[in-house]
Amino acid sequence: MNTAPRSLLRAMFDAAIASAQPAAVVPAHLPEPPKGRLIVIGAGKASGAMARAVEDHYTGALEGLVITRYGYAVPCKRIEIVEAAHPVPDEAGLLAAQRIEALVNGLSEDDLVLCLISGGGSALMPAPAQGLTLADKQAINGALLKSGASIGEMNCVRRHLSKLKGGRLAALCHPARVLTLLISDVPADHLPDIASGPTVADASTCANAVAIVARYGIKLPAAARQLLDSGAGETVKPGDPRLARAETRLISSPQIGLEAAAAVAREAGYSVCILGDSIEGEAREVGQVMAGITRQVAVHGQPLPAPCVLLSGGETTVTVRGYGKGGRNVEFLLALGMALKGQAGVHAMAGDTDGVDGLEEIAGAMLGPDTLARARAQGMNPSQSLDNNDGHGFFGALGDAVITGPTLTNINDFRAVLIDRPGAAEQNP
Repeated sequence: MNTAPRSLLRAMFDAAIASAQPAAVVPAHLPEPPKGRLIVIGAGKASGAMARAVEDHYTGALEGLVITRYGYAVPCKRIEIVEAAHPVPDEAGLLAAQRIEALVNGLSEDDLVLCLISGGGSALMPAPAQGLTLADKQAINGALLKSGASIGEMNCVRRHLSKLKGGRLAALCHPARVLTLLISDVPADHLPDIASGPTVADASTCANAVAIVARYGIKLPAAARQLLDSGAGETVKPGDPRLARAETRLISSPQIGLEAAAAVAREAGYSVCILGDSIEGEAREVGQVMAGITRQVAVHGQPLPAPCVLLSGGETTVTVRGYGKGGRNVEFLLALGMALKGQAGVHAMAGDTDGVDGLEEIAGAMLGPDTLARARAQGMNPSQSLDNNDGHGFFGALGDAVITGPTLTNINDFRAVLIDRPGAAEQNP
């Protein structure tokens, strides 16, 4: 098998991840020391590395606590790093969230809260609203993850069932100043959806959350349903005076990662088309659409001629119906491969920049013109694997899984389709 396209695809993926490393993007945004205390808080898969970047470059006194995913902690001396579960929350996350709430109570106008937020914060900082339990939140999260709901829809529901999300954390910090540094992992960088927006105002309503629950047939605990139906779960709205001193800075995003990957591809002599940084929808359907665009390039040279790379980001969804564990990147890739039917000169990679695709500790996988043939030679049925949402099992058996380990950041999904002129890959190993 020719390895050059695979090596280039992996180099592009690595460049996207490197562009969002906290050590590179946090220092330029650190504030001047306040008159009072500096309290550092945060949650997300990148929050531990963000905290380390703060410690390495901030010269004043500070204290604080951030919550990150198991395996994503880094050594810090002044900021405590707590590890918790993702994507379904656990008690470690709950207890740490309660400690963050206590840290920001009773602050003064002279104090400054530096909030470090990245993708994954919704699950990592669970704070059930009045009347709800951790078990309730776990059940709701699990149902949302399997429902096929978009990240925006899931986080709308989460915001309205929380004590800290939807701007409530910033409201608790009042009258202190709040500076939030955000690493985005959501389509269109919609601020209320990044970790469910704990420090930003939210225009969505309980009625919106009720509609989402009904749309996907999600059964809520009675207490959660009461919160939504009564309006008691309403979030902090734009114009709320408690957020008047809350500032938000987006310091890295999916688009930045795609541009970094594009630079690598161009250096290797490929033209690049970035199709979008916020593509959503069922992963298998997005794979079929991408196959159509790929064929248009290969056959007609549109929207650009080969050799080229098609890049995209965003967050697709998987409605889990089979025995597999889902994984939107591998599901996309398997659907793409089936639609392409071994198209000559086409290689692809899809992966989650946090290193975890769905519930598996695997970032994603690689696809080549020979993938389906190799699978069938091993007695595998690609169509059956797709029907069972078992992309991880499929690519794992072929040795085509991409495993990075914890990347310490998260700018959502990365998809790259590399299209050579037919025969070019074989002629130029």
